[in-house]
Amino acid sequence: YTAPMHPPADNTPTPIIIDTDMAPDDWMAILYLLQTSIVELKAITVVATGEAHARPGTRNAIGLLALNGNNGIPVACGRKTPLKGDHKWPLMVRKLVDWRFGLSLPRGKQKASHLSAVQLLSEQLLQSSRKVAVLALGPLTNLAEAIQQHPEIIEKIERVVIMGGAVNVPGNITPSGFKVVENHTAEWNIYCDPYAASVVFASKVPVTLVPLDVTNTVPMTWDFFNRLGQMRLTPAAEFVYRTMGRLKYLIDRHEYYFWDPLAAVLTTHAGLGDYAEMNLKIETQEGPNSGRTIESDDGHIVQVCTGVDKDRFENLFLETLNSIVSLHE
Repeated sequence: YTAPMHPPADNTPTPIIIDTDMAPDDWMAILYLLQTSIVELKAITVVATGEAHARPGTRNAIGLLALNGNNGIPVACGRKTPLKGDHKWPLMVRKLVDWRFGLSLPRGKQKASHLSAVQLLSEQLLQSSRKVAVLALGPLTNLAEAIQQHPEIIEKIERVVIMGGAVNVPGNITPSGFKVVENHTAEWNIYCDPYAASVVFASKVPVTLVPLDVTNTVPMTWDFFNRLGQMRLTPAAEFVYRTMGRLKYLIDRHEYYFWDPLAAVLTTHAGLGDYAEMNLKIETQEGPNSGRTIESDDGHIVQVCTGVDKDRFENLFLETLNSIVSLHE
């Protein structure tokens, strides 16, 4: 159990870096963090081994910053291939995500950083006077490569909150309507670069895993959509509302969840979750279990979120998107 993240007595917000593959649920998580006052977003690093391609993902991240009036937060992109292997999302899905499902975003005036994601991550961590939280919302390619190149950053990371993995529930690769491979055990973020995930777990950096086991309990619902529709007071809330409207087909089929928004809210309010320490390892070999998150005696200690207060999560997410002062601290 980790107490909720609170600013220290002097009210300085906690520094955070978002590492994201810029899928629709990532957009929602990013907008939530831009709206909350208890974190200071230091950088967004785009991981190009997940859903969005490098250039569109970077452009869309800059667009989200512009939408919310947060110009100036550096955005950088990482490598386009996993550290090992060749797992990737179907091209059709990636193009839809690149194109934002047809939604418009303002063209931000800022340019992408001249640094790579690994350079930006490492620089921000090493230059920070305080430990930094890292929220990993996609494959762990950027973070693993940064740890390999600059192991000294481990000491500067307060905690890595990872949306990823499936411990005691089925994975989400095969049921996704486009049968890429026969894999019923892995979750997409880990599957796209299993080796990178194994590097992060083995690094001994403090990890909180937000796996499918808990995200399965927070589906996106029309009830939430309608509540948001009645209360969209900010550009952030409006954009999340429109995004959910584009995901109608998946919400109708009960196939879309608050994956990344849940990880973002637990980063700021860990007390909404229940946790257990587990010894986990990643299956890095090719085959039907590639990318599986396995409990094992020879694994690494990871704090795993096992449950969440769904109503408090939804209320906090909704209120923060609308910049209403939250009573749920």
